[in-house]
Amino acid sequence: MKVLKFGGTSVGSVNSIKTLLEIVKAEVDGGEKPVVVLSAMSGVTNLLIKMAEEAAKGNEFTAHLAELQKRHFDVVEALLDVQNRNPAFTRLKIHFNQLEELLQGVLTLRELTLKTRDLILSFGERCSTLMVSKIAAQHFGSALFVDASEVVKTDSAFGQAKVNTELSDILIRNLYQSSNDKVLFVTGFIASNDDNQITTLGRGGSDYTAAIFGAALNAGEIQIWTDVNGMMTADPRMVKKAFPLDELTYTEAMELSYFGAKVIYPPTMIPAFLKKIPISIKNTFEPEFKGTIIQHECRASNLAIKGISSINNISIINLVGSGMVGKSGFSGRLFSLLAREQINVILITQSSSEHSITFAVQPDDADRAKKIIEQEFELELLANKLDPIVIEENLAILAVVGENMKQTPGVSGKLFHALGRNGVNVRAIAQGSSEYNISVIISEYDLAKALNAVHDAFFVDLYKTLHAFCLGTGNIGKTLFKQLCGHAGFLREENGIQVKIVGISNTRKMVFDTDGISLDNWQDTLEQSEEKADLRTFIDTMKDMNLPNCVFVDNTASPTPIEYYKEVFDSAISVVTCNKIGNSGSYERYKSFKDSARKHGVDFFYETNVGAGLPIIRTLKDLMNSGDRVQKIEAILSGTISFIFNQFKGDANFHDVVKMAQEKGYTEPDPRDDLRGTDFMRKILILARDAGLSLEASDVEIESILPKASLEAATVEDFYASLKAEDAYFAGLKNKAKSEGKVLRYIGKLEGGKANITLQMVDENHPFFTLSGSDNIISFTTDRYKERPLVVKGPGAGAEVTAAGVFADLINVGAN
Repeated sequence: MKVLKFGGTSVGSVNSIKTLLEIVKAEVDGGEKPVVVLSAMSGVTNLLIKMAEEAAKGNEFTAHLAELQKRHFDVVEALLDVQNRNPAFTRLKIHFNQLEELLQGVLTLRELTLKTRDLILSFGERCSTLMVSKIAAQHFGSALFVDASEVVKTDSAFGQAKVNTELSDILIRNLYQSSNDKVLFVTGFIASNDDNQITTLGRGGSDYTAAIFGAALNAGEIQIWTDVNGMMTADPRMVKKAFPLDELTYTEAMELSYFGAKVIYPPTMIPAFLKKIPISIKNTFEPEFKGTIIQHECRASNLAIKGISSINNISIINLVGSGMVGKSGFSGRLFSLLAREQINVILITQSSSEHSITFAVQPDDADRAKKIIEQEFELELLANKLDPIVIEENLAILAVVGENMKQTPGVSGKLFHALGRNGVNVRAIAQGSSEYNISVIISEYDLAKALNAVHDAFFVDLYKTLHAFCLGTGNIGKTLFKQLCGHAGFLREENGIQVKIVGISNTRKMVFDTDGISLDNWQDTLEQSEEKADLRTFIDTMKDMNLPNCVFVDNTASPTPIEYYKEVFDSAISVVTCNKIGNSGSYERYKSFKDSARKHGVDFFYETNVGAGLPIIRTLKDLMNSGDRVQKIEAILSGTISFIFNQFKGDANFHDVVKMAQEKGYTEPDPRDDLRGTDFMRKILILARDAGLSLEASDVEIESILPKASLEAATVEDFYASLKAEDAYFAGLKNKAKSEGKVLRYIGKLEGGKANITLQMVDENHPFFTLSGSDNIISFTTDRYKERPLVVKGPGAGAEVTAAGVFADLINVGAN
């Protein structure tokens, strides 16, 4: 036989009760004689508590009582035929009259004892079970209402009574055997003591009732019907990618339950655990879903952990002092004291030096615990053998749980890497010797971020989500969004990564969305936003959103965002940038970026600073990380200048070639911004620094391509006029190179700790001789690549290739 327990949401409405009865009827039609355990209607227990507390304060409760009665009567009217309603109404009305008398007594006495509170709360289960049993009798005629207080016997610890298992088992078996093949509809949560006074079984009491009946009757299965699809890998309210688990062992389920998984409660499993009865967690609203089965043994799993659980809002108390070191019995005194005062300790950790003990309690217990500890250890405190007791608040516990943790190396490393990379500070750590659970105490503010980051780290079959905040919506920004939109499916399927753009800003407006801004219509979304662009607010909002796996993407060429890079790193947020101003500024600032990123365990990727989408910086990094030593770097890193000198041949004159480059969009509005070599210098400087040299911009020697008159021309028109005037000079350079079988190239070189950029003539033996179009090229001469340098060549400019480089950097953040 089976025991079916239905929670408050399952009896909370007309439609849910209809579904409940269909589930029970299917069991009956299949030849089963189930025991059905019911909770109070959803929200009723809280309403009863509120009425009782209001009455104890002398406040009116009749409006709430009328609301309670109406909820039950409405269900009876909706689901019972007219001829069957009066018996149900009469029995329910008797209950509500008794409840009113009780509450009136509390109001008169201004006193609410635990015994009275239990009796008041019992009406929730008694009314819902009576109501459902009457409706069930109309459907299949074999329903019998059972008040569990008649068969589940306990001590007199009101509010959290302890069950007399032997006596309860006998009474339950006798009841079941004498029920004449009827389906028992049993009140959950309530029981009675030896004087037949109502007691309750505490939190999760209805689940516990189901387990008690299941164990007494040696049930084949206990089914817990609730409003979720089983036990989840994490709290779905905070982790949207949480998914239901197929199966768990009793141990795993208990660990998850003790640490906040509210689908099932630890005491529920103890009777089932002892009898090895499987417990199924199923969804009343999706009855066809398999749900989660909890049993003695599970199939082998390739998951290192089964789930991540958490407890919000806890406090920790720290005891520190030399008086604890080597002092036998100190911990015994401490925890015996807390036990006597019925203060539940959630987590304990102690330093190996015995110099400190940290334990977690509910916030409501923290001040009381501190007070009684100060009283108990008054002499130690006066003698300064104990430091003043410290309470820390607004904390949370995150726990990873799973039996596979015992034989899986690296679980702790993966947990702390995920937390550290997202800037989550761990206040305390606890791990049991069974290795089924690793628990950490963190700031409650960081809990949602931590849960999502750890979930992404352990459940590799899912995709990892990057939350990107993007500055700049020019050609590169627009192209990046287009590429991300077009490759979203590929990224998820092949790389296991999802990039959510959760913040966008240009110089006019900004917009944010935690769920991600649709890249199909991001321009409309940004345009319709009422938030004016403000970089300070943008950075603050990014930090306040506190999302896991955050990336700040700078697609601008402005110096302003650079001022915030270090602050972003210090907030444990990675930076991806095509803006080369930061890395080519002072060496001190460049180093501060590197040091901050390293300190906080985040990424700083700027591949597009040199050569757009070409893998130049990554190649240099790989060479150095593999132990190679760079002897010389030569490069052409200006697509504009590359184009100009590749076109400057034959009958072409320099003036016309520069004009053509501007018309094609290869140059800045003032071509001198490209031709004076400043942008080229920044790229060489960044390479020099990445190669280990602490150079400043002033250390890079730049040979000017242009005559002084051209550089000093007042306007762009005057500049072009000066080029015409210097036609003979440029023609002389071209003709000299041609006569020697060479070509003109503007080349940057890094060698012997020095960097320079010069106009050179190279012959066909030089790797730069055959360069065409606007391509960039770089040659690495190293200890390994001495005879034949390593050459990287390709398009070094343009929105498509630059955006592709930013795209690649984003994916590399996701891979870490």
